[in-house]
Amino acid sequence: MITGTAGIGKSRLVAAALDAFDPAPSTILTGTARLHSPAPYDWLAAVLDRTGLPPTTALRAPADALAWLAQDPDVPRERYAPDALLRIAVRVVRALVGDGPAVLVAEDLHALDPASLNLLAALAATPDLPALLLVTSRPPEADEVGRLIARTLAKLTGGAGAVRVHLRPLGRPEVADALTQVYPTELVTDAVVDAALRRSGGNPYQLTELLADLGGRDPAALVAADGGRPDSVDLPPPPTQLTARERDVIGCLAAGMANKQIARSLGISVRTVTVHVSNLLRKTGTASRTDAALWAVRHDVGPSVADASELADATEPEPALAAS
Repeated sequence: MITGTAGIGKSRLVAAALDAFDPAPSTILTGTARLHSPAPYDWLAAVLDRTGLPPTTALRAPADALAWLAQDPDVPRERYAPDALLRIAVRVVRALVGDGPAVLVAEDLHALDPASLNLLAALAATPDLPALLLVTSRPPEADEVGRLIARTLAKLTGGAGAVRVHLRPLGRPEVADALTQVYPTELVTDAVVDAALRRSGGNPYQLTELLADLGGRDPAALVAADGGRPDSVDLPPPPTQLTARERDVIGCLAAGMANKQIARSLGISVRTVTVHVSNLLRKTGTASRTDAALWAVRHDVGPSVADASELADATEPEPALAAS
């Protein structure tokens, strides 16, 4: 599971992972959402559209149900109950995966329809499925749809072997490094780096667009375009009322860890983690775990006794995926 804001690099990380797998997967099934007119089972319909419809006998699915899942507009939709369709959809994916190894890619989970969310959660819980599920999503919004996305994220990341990576904006050193690579013969001053960081917010896509607009001109133009604002972009220091254990917990939240993972990492109960998270939301003035994690990133608040990323790695049984 890869989460992060738009333009942070989720799709690029997925593409890099697919290129780096060794051995290469025998099957890659990729589906996306229809953003303008979502329909039930958009993810599977996109997969079937990319792969083509194999014979129904190979998929062990009724022809009319398969056509419905592929979103054939001429197929009646009243025959199958939702639970039956979900079971058929899982069966279809199993048949497409075959003996594996396979990779199932679901990008933009936040935009998928509820039926697709149920299917992905069911696939994640399907035993002996020889497939790696790669999912990208933006952090859920604080509305009804966002709550549905949050529940799906919890299901996907709560299983054994699940790894969640939350991509954060580039920090000042990374922005400086990017500018130095683009302008190897120019003087990249602190003012230039700060201007680029202010205007892009550390978002890789926005930074790329910013440099494209600059068109190879002197990077000092970034400072002029920024209005010559002061060099410093430091945020005010975070409040000091967080306890050492709360700093541990919020650092784990920033690493994308679920409550069970935090409990295992810190040696405390899930109920205690829940109490700490509730206190953190109140103290940081945030409305959700995601907002609290972003608050921790902005204020550079992390564990007092161990790095959160190390804690996250220590709870996951598949370091190869974490490295990807």
